[in-house]
Amino acid sequence: MFVYSLLALALVAAPAAAIDYTAAHNVTPIIGTWSSGSKAVITGEFANPANLSFNYPKNTGVGYAFSDDGFYEVARYRFNGNGTNPSCITGVLNWHHGKYELLDNGSIILTPNGDGYQQIQDPCAAESNFIEDYNKTELLSQWQIFQDQDDGPKLHLFEADGTPVAPLYQVYSTANMLPTTQLRNVTPAVDAVNFLAQNAGVRTWSPASVVSSVSGVFALGLASFLF
Repeated sequence: MFVYSLLALALVAAPAAAIDYTAAHNVTPIIGTWSSGSKAVITGEFANPANLSFNYPKNTGVGYAFSDDGFYEVARYRFNGNGTNPSCITGVLNWHHGKYELLDNGSIILTPNGDGYQQIQDPCAAESNFIEDYNKTELLSQWQIFQDQDDGPKLHLFEADGTPVAPLYQVYSTANMLPTTQLRNVTPAVDAVNFLAQNAGVRTWSPASVVSSVSGVFALGLASFLF
């Protein structure tokens, strides 16, 4: 993809920098179940792959789970605004799982099993509500864990282009997730080796101010987009 091509060029040109696992990563292991905001979006209970459906949370947010044997699961529930037409808010529910790898440069590669999917609801589109496969290998450029005075361990993840994911709070110290095997038959995922070849190098982004999770107020808006 074009954005990853630009990313690869930036990474190749960037100087090497070793990640410091002692200061920013060892507050607690990344292993566990993490959720943003009101902690309404929880992996393991968000999606039903067998029938391509979702259990709608009360609020928007994102959830991640990482197991101690290399598996992950991601759950996302969000709205995308439309600056041209504010009434055309797009609702997206997204789920995928697979294997993760912590790379030496401090990034994380998520390689899906190939059975992920997402539901897109757009009242202004020709097809206003549909479900499609989601089978993308994802690169998280960096991650850090801090100790929040009120909520305990807080995980900060950054997407491939350096965009921060909403801060994630630890819900469980173990991974709450669906079975790690492929749960439905779809096309195979892009393997991590080929993906890393497109994004070779070491990332140099510094942590930016982390955006807050999407407000639960918009949950009322999504209800109007459902079947």
